[in-house]
Amino acid sequence: MAGPCEVLLPATELSSARELGEVAAAEAWRIEKKYSRYRQDSVLAWIHAQQGSTVRLDEETASLIDFAQQCFVISEGLFDITSGILRRAWKFDGSDRLPDVATVQNLLPLIGFDKVRWRNPFLTVPDGMELDLGGIGKEYAVDKAYDQLMARCPAPFLVNFGGDLRASRPLPNGPWKVGIERPDTVQTAAMILEVEYGALATSGDAHRFLLKDGVRFGHVLDPRTGWPVPDAPRSVTVAASSCTEAGLLSTLAMLKGARAQQFLQEQAVRYWLLR
Repeated sequence: MAGPCEVLLPATELSSARELGEVAAAEAWRIEKKYSRYRQDSVLAWIHAQQGSTVRLDEETASLIDFAQQCFVISEGLFDITSGILRRAWKFDGSDRLPDVATVQNLLPLIGFDKVRWRNPFLTVPDGMELDLGGIGKEYAVDKAYDQLMARCPAPFLVNFGGDLRASRPLPNGPWKVGIERPDTVQTAAMILEVEYGALATSGDAHRFLLKDGVRFGHVLDPRTGWPVPDAPRSVTVAASSCTEAGLLSTLAMLKGARAQQFLQEQAVRYWLLR
């Protein structure tokens, strides 16, 4: 989940808090195991092992691929779950080691969701290509954990997985207070937001970047070029009814680069942008 995960609750008995925390953790681990690109026993690993062949997906996985296809279409190819293969070229470790231009160029033929054959529930991934659900997986996990807790917890709660979060309703003494991290700082808030209910998701380059000759290269890559999006904001936070929706909009804003603010205004959503 790319960071600390927590469930926040008003004062309650330790046993109840532990039980609810374990419910959220179990759902997070279930999704991690099923969809992590780093695991050899995940659904993605199984799909990649069948490259070139048609496989039948389970209902949950099929719904995620449907969503990914919709993201690809509405973003005009900017949001592409086949672009994760670019990690072979890019290592965003804060160093100045940019990849060779030819290395990036050689990966571009393996990118493009339109090259994947998808008719729910049947999927064919061409030889050499991969799927990567990292762009939606954490936000999806927040929403699924939220659903599990809503069925069990009458008290207010907030699910926070690595800074992407969703709240059920206000605390007895008022809204939740959420800090938005200032880029280039450690646990320093640029602003404090008050959240009664709904979701917030943040995309940014505070922790994953390269720095070469004074030029910062953020980790958000344009799948059409294989290179970081120029003039992207340092951080975009979006509010929405679900974390999956908020995460999609914040990521799309980053992919729009210099047009991020214009894009968010066109979506008529609440957002906070840091440059």
